[in-house]
Amino acid sequence: MTSRSTFWSHPVSVLAVLALAFTGAATPATASPKAPAEPVTLTQQSAADSLEDLVGGKSVVGETSPIHDPALVIDDDGTWYVYSTGLVARENGGTIQTWSSTDEGTTWEYRGTVWDRIPAWIDERFSDGALPENLWAPEIYENDGTYYLYYSASRFGTSTSLTALATNTTLDPEDPEYEWVDQGLVVESPVTGLDPGNPGKTFNAIDAGIVEDADGNPYMSIGSFWYGIFLVPLEWPTGKPVEDWQAQTVNLADRFIPGNPIEAPYIMERDGYYYLFTSFDFCCRGADSTYKIAVGRSESISGPYLDKEGRDMFGGGGSILMESHGAMNGLGGQSVFGDYLAFHYYDGGNTAAPYIPTLGLQKMGWEDGWPTVDQTVDLPELVAAPTAVAVRDGHRARLTASATGTPEPVAVWESSDDDGATWQPAEVTQTAERTADGTYSSTAEIRKASRADDGRLFRATFSNPHGSVTTDSVELTVDPKPGKGKGRQ
Repeated sequence: MTSRSTFWSHPVSVLAVLALAFTGAATPATASPKAPAEPVTLTQQSAADSLEDLVGGKSVVGETSPIHDPALVIDDDGTWYVYSTGLVARENGGTIQTWSSTDEGTTWEYRGTVWDRIPAWIDERFSDGALPENLWAPEIYENDGTYYLYYSASRFGTSTSLTALATNTTLDPEDPEYEWVDQGLVVESPVTGLDPGNPGKTFNAIDAGIVEDADGNPYMSIGSFWYGIFLVPLEWPTGKPVEDWQAQTVNLADRFIPGNPIEAPYIMERDGYYYLFTSFDFCCRGADSTYKIAVGRSESISGPYLDKEGRDMFGGGGSILMESHGAMNGLGGQSVFGDYLAFHYYDGGNTAAPYIPTLGLQKMGWEDGWPTVDQTVDLPELVAAPTAVAVRDGHRARLTASATGTPEPVAVWESSDDDGATWQPAEVTQTAERTADGTYSSTAEIRKASRADDGRLFRATFSNPHGSVTTDSVELTVDPKPGKGKGRQ
């Protein structure tokens, strides 16, 4: 039985779900300041500036849930995009969702769905029984100026599934040319003709991942449970299987254990090796999810894929790369872009909506030809809180706070005009600095404070995937210009 199922167990409005991304702040706390170390690495958190990432976990903020099966792509203009599984019960159409970041993957914004509804031809395909509740497991791949969006539809609990294709010439929803054009069916299951010696052998036609070999020939890795992971030869520019593809399809991975819990294949090439990332075990069970990410490699795109101990992934091999740790439970559904590994996890630290599927990112390192990740867990801890500041009307105001944590925490500044009764994102420019001892310092700057800012409160929340900590609020005082009265303008 496939584990790719309803990742969000109850229908919920999109606006309500997105609001949850901003409600995970902990109770305000303070800590005694300590002397900062000499800065050695400069990072910046701002849409206008570049964020210099470190190898390891990447903290993300903004609208980061519900995101399941994220497909990560970084566009030529530097914008990061994630495409993810649609909402269940056809809420908001049930189609593939999109998200974007303009500060190198730190702050995310929901950008809507690919379509308003599931294509009618898909419902016709499933008209003999239960219709798919949503579209699953997208994959984005660019070839010769065209973006290929692969996505899946399935009857839950069966291998009655399909993978389909849409194309676009841009990923920017604001571009006048932006339109996802439905290109129809790619493959469907159950499949016949994969193995003459075993007529019942099939893959489950979900979880597509696209890769090209050294000659530019495209392939699609695909599969979930059943007989595991397969490699299907495609062709450009259609992005669909070659003629007689069944006879050329290769069975790459099979665990040969009850249920065969393996899915979500993704292949990348690096330094003469092809790396096959898969998800082992079971997703979609909240605190009980056992999902984890495994990897093997091969000198040939068609395998065999061996793990670090030399075990074939067609036979149970696979080195575990990431698994549950800290507040991150059931990691999987991965994709790779460059050295960035995108995945979802069930967030045990979100008190407002425990175990909601959430975007995770890791910048992988490489040792002896194998990808590495950092699963260190250090909750954010305040090192220095901001202090009240007074400036003259029209002058610059700065507020600084610092914290530690692993992954490196991200600061979000908020302001209040009603003595802390309500808070909203602060209209500031942020810069960040990381010191040699791992302290992360964030500065919020109001470039031209006005009398309207007088009395406004500010605070900062430092967050990483495992928790958050919020500073006490401090007041900004803006004095009038010489010769001006004390009243606010």
